[in-house]
Amino acid sequence: MTIQQLTYVVALDNHRHFVKAAESCHVAQPTLTLQVKKLEEQMALMLFDRSSQPLKPTPMGEIFIQKAREILGEIQLLKAMVNDERNLMNGTFRVGIIPTLAPYLLPLFIKEFLAQFPEIKLEIQELKSNDIITKLEKDLLDIGLLATPLNENNIREITLFYEPFLVYTDDKDTLIHNDEKIHASDLTPEGLWLLGQGHCFRNHTLNVCEFDTLDYNRNLFMEGGSIETLKKMIKEISGYTLIPELSYSKHTDQENTIRFEEPQPVREISIVTHKNFTRERLISELRKSILEHTPKSFKKNTRFVKVKWR
Repeated sequence: MTIQQLTYVVALDNHRHFVKAAESCHVAQPTLTLQVKKLEEQMALMLFDRSSQPLKPTPMGEIFIQKAREILGEIQLLKAMVNDERNLMNGTFRVGIIPTLAPYLLPLFIKEFLAQFPEIKLEIQELKSNDIITKLEKDLLDIGLLATPLNENNIREITLFYEPFLVYTDDKDTLIHNDEKIHASDLTPEGLWLLGQGHCFRNHTLNVCEFDTLDYNRNLFMEGGSIETLKKMIKEISGYTLIPELSYSKHTDQENTIRFEEPQPVREISIVTHKNFTRERLISELRKSILEHTPKSFKKNTRFVKVKWR
């Protein structure tokens, strides 16, 4: 058994395709195939079910591959320690960010961050939370920006800020009476618009509202793909939704937005990495840059209710 063989096995699990796995390892496909087969023969263990399309690990193969990931991770940590990589600010890094955060947070800091560290290259992907977690586990991403806590054994979370929820509605008068703020108990299932399945913000919204059921009469049913889509549908038709405060624009949203009473419901936003990620200075500088460009109230407000999504 060699480190290279373990690398090939993990790559094959990541891509579930021999050619793509070989390309990711920069070797010819027959080389990868031969080495995986040799390893299986040495272990007297079939790691992959090749009869399925795409191929998938066998039950024992899954256990073996997980252990292989742990071993390779420890080797990377050892290499980083020897090469003193912790404080380097260069290289290419793959970043995943959730859709309800990307269009609002990235423009605030990304240009200045890259100007400050010109030897850093960021490859950014807009992904749903579970996809970010999966890709971090499989070493297909280096960093995630998303809502936490995740409670994953192999994932490290570095908290950034607590972002309040706002109510976005076509008609404030139907939701509030004799006050400028709203309480979650004032909300009803009627008229609620939601993001589609798989968006963590959908779960946030449902957890804030605490509805027993969403059954109500409406002759148009739609689950939005973005916060901006929901805003436009509400303005043109009717109803309400919850939005994260970073998406709020005082120029276009002021007449449609209501704040919650204290303590406000918030979502926790964090930088997340695999526990084996070693670039400590990169994490520190990224966190510093983000915090410098987000509202101070997100960091200083101590009276809030943190809302979980999983």
